[in-house]
Amino acid sequence: MTRVSGWGSLAIAMLVGVVLVAAQDRVDGDSKPTTVRVALARSLPPMKGESLKITVAEITYAPGAASAPHSHPCPVAGYVVAGAVRMQVKGEAEAVYRAGESFFESANGVHLISANASGTEPAKFVVYFLCDHETQLSVPPVDGTK
Repeated sequence: MTRVSGWGSLAIAMLVGVVLVAAQDRVDGDSKPTTVRVALARSLPPMKGESLKITVAEITYAPGAASAPHSHPCPVAGYVVAGAVRMQVKGEAEAVYRAGESFFESANGVHLISANASGTEPAKFVVYFLCDHETQLSVPPVDGTK
């Protein structure tokens, strides 16, 4: 298990806080209990705490749309909001994530497939990049994969 520094722990807590937004419904003055579901928990590699930055992006793929192979220089956590997406990182099996499911990508993995799993419905997902340095969030694969 990777140990995470104090700043890394703070970053994980912030990430979990962003992912786990709990709402309390009120109906006719009565309140319903709040529920929390941990969608994803993952240890992170040691990071430089003085320069941590989190970026949240919402991606929508049109029916049949896909991204070219790419890499992310920082760890990425994602949550599918609507539809389904096909993902494959080099060295791992292809997976389909549906609305309500989460995924994690380690830094610098080559993202071979990132696509809408449907040819008729759009897919939307939210990704959280946690970086400890200034960088582009998506870059061409270093190994030349196309």
